Amino acid sequence: MAEFYKKYNPDRSPEWNYGGAKWKLSRSKIDAFIECPRCFYLDNKLGTKRPGMPSFNLNIAVDALFKKEFDIHRTAGSQHPLCEKYGIDAVPFAHPDLEAWRDPFIGITYRDPETNLLVSGGVDDLWVKPDGTLIVADYKATSKDGTIEGLGDSPWEMQYTRQLGVYRWLLERNGFNVDPTGYLVYANASKDEDVFDDMLTFETTLVPVPTEVDWISGTLHAIKATLESEKLPPVGKACEFCPYREAAGKKIQAVYRAHGNATRI
Repeated sequence: MAEFYKKYNPDRSPEWNYGGAKWKLSRSKIDAFIECPRCFYLDNKLGTKRPGMPSFNLNIAVDALFKKEFDIHRTAGSQHPLCEKYGIDAVPFAHPDLEAWRDPFIGITYRDPETNLLVSGGVDDLWVKPDGTLIVADYKATSKDGTIEGLGDSPWEMQYTRQLGVYRWLLERNGFNVDPTGYLVYANASKDEDVFDDMLTFETTLVPVPTEVDWISGTLHAIKATLESEKLPPVGKACEFCPYREAAGKKIQAVYRAHGNATRI
C-alpha cells in the first residue's frame, strides 16, 4: 500500500482569504486573533496559515458519542440524566437547523452590521428550558487527576469561556434568549485502573461556565482594523510560531549572506 500523507500548502486560494467570497470569521479565528494578531493576519489577510496539528481522534469519538446520546433524549423530548443529576431543568433543543449549526464548516452565523464581518460558530449542543431560554453546551474530553468541577485560568480554559460566549452572542443575534451560564460536558478518563483491558473509564461532570459577550464588539472592531491595515500587527505575547519564524528567517538569511546564491535553502 502506498504511503499517504497530506502535504502542507502555504498558499491558500484567495477566495478563502479576507475579502474573498468564501471567507468568514469563525469562532476559532477570533481566538487566533486574541492569541496572536500577526499569525491571524498572515493567515486571513495574506493566506498563509500555521501548519495544522493532528486531529485528537479520541476527543472526536467522545464528541460523536455524546451527540448520539443527547439526540436520543432530543427525539424523546426527555431530560438527560446528567442534567437531572445537576438540577438543570432543560431538555435537548430540537430545531430544524441544528445539524447545520453543529457543522463547523457552516455553523450558526451573523453578519455584524458595524464591521460587516460574517461571524460563525459550530455549536456542540443546545438545551432548552421550559420558558424557551437556551443553554449552550460543549463537549470536552481529557484525562486529569481528580474530579473536574470548574475551570482554571489556563489559556485553554479561558478559550473555552470565550468559545461559549461567542456561541451565546451568535444565538442572541439570531433572536434567541440565551442563559448567561453555559456548560461543558466534561468526560475525564481515569489513569488509575490496573490495566487497560481495551477500555477507558470516564467520569462525566457538568462544569458551569459564566459567559460574557460585552468583549465581542470591541474585538470585532479590532479585527476589522487589523484586516484593513497594510501593516503587520504585533506578535502575541504567548505565540510560539512567531519567535520560531523570526529565528529561522535570520538563520536562513545568514546562510545566504555567507554562501550567496550558490546555496539554495
